[in-house]
Amino acid sequence: MSRGQPATWGVSRRTLAFIAVFAVVIGVWESYKLIWGQLGWTIPVRPDNVVMPHVWDMVIELFRPVRRGGTLLIVDLSLRSLWTLREALVGFAVGAVVGFGLGVLFVRSRLAERALLPYVVASQTVPILAIAPMVVVWGGRLDIPQWVAVSVIAAYLTFFPVTINTLRGLRSPDPDLLELMRSYAARPGEVLWKVQFPSALPFIFTALKVSATASLVGSLIGELPGGFQHGLGRALLTFSSQFAVQSEKLYGTVIVCAVVGLLLVTLVNQTERRLVPSRETS
Repeated sequence: MSRGQPATWGVSRRTLAFIAVFAVVIGVWESYKLIWGQLGWTIPVRPDNVVMPHVWDMVIELFRPVRRGGTLLIVDLSLRSLWTLREALVGFAVGAVVGFGLGVLFVRSRLAERALLPYVVASQTVPILAIAPMVVVWGGRLDIPQWVAVSVIAAYLTFFPVTINTLRGLRSPDPDLLELMRSYAARPGEVLWKVQFPSALPFIFTALKVSATASLVGSLIGELPGGFQHGLGRALLTFSSQFAVQSEKLYGTVIVCAVVGLLLVTLVNQTERRLVPSRETS
């Protein structure tokens, strides 16, 4: 058996598992509609075609024009997803760098950790729905492009998990190994990059997977304030107002948002497999 075959089997197994879970979700959705509809139940959710349209109706709607004579919904959402993806990726990158820098700072300085960590934790107690409009409005008054202001919101949701997991990961190496490095007169930078950083990679990538989806959520929320005409967040807001008339458009937009989130997480997973081979599952 070649060396590439186990990795190929692992990818195939994960793909099959994803398809199986997706099929189960569709089966549960359609079974709920069928059973609850036959029995006339309306709790917890009415199984009508407005609140719970058929899955195939959602997919078909993606290939219909957004409006008469307009582009297909899937084309419109794909263009919007590129806008949202740019905001999320920029915010993700900035938040990851800031989070890693704070984690290193806290490991190197107990004083900085005691002084700043409580504020880092407290920052996550502020509702994102409250600060997102303010960030976008303030950005407009400072002539900052809207997409940059939205990226700031994405970075805000990204940096916290990276900070905490980086701090935990940098403190994970065996103390005897750290003492050995110091006995060889290793500089703090050498200890960081040769011992602590490799040990912290699994922790950091765990945080990055969480932050990837958080950055997307931050971008979607940042696009909601009035006047923002681009991105999937604006599409969600527009189609939610049409929910009672044609809910399939809203569900189709949610599907596209989920696909974008999966792409971000897949990107992090692939990077992890290249940098942390030991994390590869059989």
